[in-house]
Amino acid sequence: MSDARIDQYTQALQFAEKQVAGTVAQHPDYFPIYTEEGKWRHDKELWTDWCAGFFAGMMWQFHLRTGDATWRERAEHYSKLLEHRQHDRDVHDLGFIFLSTYLPWYKLTGDKQLNDVLIQAGRTLAMRFKEKGQYLRSFVSDDSLFIDIMMNVPIIFYAAIETGDEELMRKAVAHCRTTRDKIVRENGSTAHEGLFDLETGEFLKETTHQGLRGDSSWARGLSWSLYGYSKVYALTGSEEFLDVAVRNADFWVENLPEDGVPFWDFDADLSQPAPWGAQKETSAGAIAASGLLDLSKQVKDPAKAAKYRETALKTLDALVQPEYLAINDEGWEGILKHGVYHTEKDLGVDESVMFGEYFFVEALTKVVREN
Repeated sequence: MSDARIDQYTQALQFAEKQVAGTVAQHPDYFPIYTEEGKWRHDKELWTDWCAGFFAGMMWQFHLRTGDATWRERAEHYSKLLEHRQHDRDVHDLGFIFLSTYLPWYKLTGDKQLNDVLIQAGRTLAMRFKEKGQYLRSFVSDDSLFIDIMMNVPIIFYAAIETGDEELMRKAVAHCRTTRDKIVRENGSTAHEGLFDLETGEFLKETTHQGLRGDSSWARGLSWSLYGYSKVYALTGSEEFLDVAVRNADFWVENLPEDGVPFWDFDADLSQPAPWGAQKETSAGAIAASGLLDLSKQVKDPAKAAKYRETALKTLDALVQPEYLAINDEGWEGILKHGVYHTEKDLGVDESVMFGEYFFVEALTKVVREN
């Protein structure tokens, strides 16, 4: 790893610290989701409240890299504001909220009360399990499974492992298998959502809320799957889940644009203008980069490992440039530009999005801390 690359990544992280500190000062105790014209505060809808862990999570990442006590103090404060959500039955996102906050906090302190919060969050998420169909339902409706849930099911595995709860383990494994069999495709691409018959549990069809079409390959969904199955493998050692992550990663690597930054949907017509055509999606790139860094250490094939790492670094090399990093954009409150939240609803399109911010910081931190 060259010193020049590490320097560039470190500078990007220092800029990220500056932006987060600015948001803390300007909007205390506020949890942003996406910008509107570069500003975190606006009157557009949340759709669902699922991103708070990413804001606090960045603070933990900053502390882990720098040892700065101020970042730890902020991280603990903002994490504590989320503690009540361990009982939140309205979202399928408890992994997002707690694995980036209470898990690093617990690892630093060994405080049993923090671990209890993680375990309760896992148990709460497991309450979404539908026996008919064998899946965790999305926040949208009982008959809906989202690919995003692959990023959240690790907190159920965590709770199961910590407590020895076989029922939690059964539900977590079943969800991963159902997702693999119903909305991860043979070529490694993924659907955003699968719908089920509530009476019989029969799988009905692929569909989407945020992708181009039900049968298209929404970029962020694929990155959720790649990273999620890699994380599940890390927790369980089950090769069947590593195999899915590899399929996802191979599709990603083979279909990624030359500059290493994906468009919002792999099936978008790039001859058409944004947002439905050639719209870049930096958040999907950041998520996949972080997942590929992990996956490169998990696969047995050295050629695959090298390719995954090389692809992750290529994406990060692009994202730290001013085309994507808001370092030269005066008044822009986010870190990464050209992210996408929800195209159809026109929410956070070509903006900064909190999940992009977090996984960008996480991926850069993984590389910098290795050196």
